[in-house]
Amino acid sequence: MAQRKRTASLPRHPAHSLHTDYLCMMLPLLAWAIFLYGLRPLVVWLVAVVTAKVCSRIVSILRSRKYDHTEDSSTVHASLLAMLLPATVPYYVVVVSVAIGVFLAKEAFGGYGAYPFHPTAVSYTIAAISWPEYVFSYPTPFQRTMPLWGALDTVQYTESVSSVMRAGGIPTVGQIDLILGNYATTIGTAPVLIIASCGLFLLIRKRIDLLVPLGFLAGAVFIAWCFPRIGEVQGMVWQNVAQRVQSVKFELLSGAMLFSAVFLSCEPCTTPKNTLARLIYGLAWGVLTMMYRYYGTYETGVCFALLVMNAGAGYIDRTTAKLMARYKGGLGHVG
Repeated sequence: MAQRKRTASLPRHPAHSLHTDYLCMMLPLLAWAIFLYGLRPLVVWLVAVVTAKVCSRIVSILRSRKYDHTEDSSTVHASLLAMLLPATVPYYVVVVSVAIGVFLAKEAFGGYGAYPFHPTAVSYTIAAISWPEYVFSYPTPFQRTMPLWGALDTVQYTESVSSVMRAGGIPTVGQIDLILGNYATTIGTAPVLIIASCGLFLLIRKRIDLLVPLGFLAGAVFIAWCFPRIGEVQGMVWQNVAQRVQSVKFELLSGAMLFSAVFLSCEPCTTPKNTLARLIYGLAWGVLTMMYRYYGTYETGVCFALLVMNAGAGYIDRTTAKLMARYKGGLGHVG
């Protein structure tokens, strides 16, 4: 009887262990958010995960196929979205955004391995465009009695670091608070030490590589150094070093820069495959993210820039492959 049941079940999905590692990395980020904001971040995350699970089951029913509980990509994408949202975001915003990510960004293209755009980025951009008043309103930390249901009239909000820089000001967040994530921001994108530890774990486990994340951060650093938006920094790039360093610090350690470098950059279904293409992809993504930050309508542009780069990933892959083939062919001809 047990043998028949095992035979009837689906084999474990090839990416199950990858998704499990990503989900495990969400736990320390979620724990820190609970320390800062109470239980509401946990409820936001649970709403996102349950919505993803329900949507996946609906897709299985519509396609008349057995539900594969080991294919956890939708759960991972929903968890990443929860980390990118503030603790005060209404639950219906989470439900709608996750559902769009599962149905339109993932399953409409054929499911895992077939989608051209990162589902988390799609969900976030939908939420940001549709409900900016909720997505870009950040509660002040240590409000642990934040209500789980009903109105949030008693919650205090603080202007974000990125919003201060957009206005040309200098954020007042201390360096220690900036590293620990102890300032008004989203649920899981602020604690630098935790994010760096998660990235090291994923790197050791070979879940991510360094090309795209380093290219992404290098592109962002280049723009932040050459064109700082803190105060009125003028002169050549080797002048006003202290202000430029400060600009790089606030740009990299605030918003979703490091979080995206670790958790969004190495999605295997949407990034280029060859080495040179991955490096170019990362550099262009970093530069474009900063352009969205500087000139975009919304203060956080990393997901908007990611969708643009997803659209060009195949072209970058093919172009660099042809260039490398010509280069090697030329060397062979010379030899």
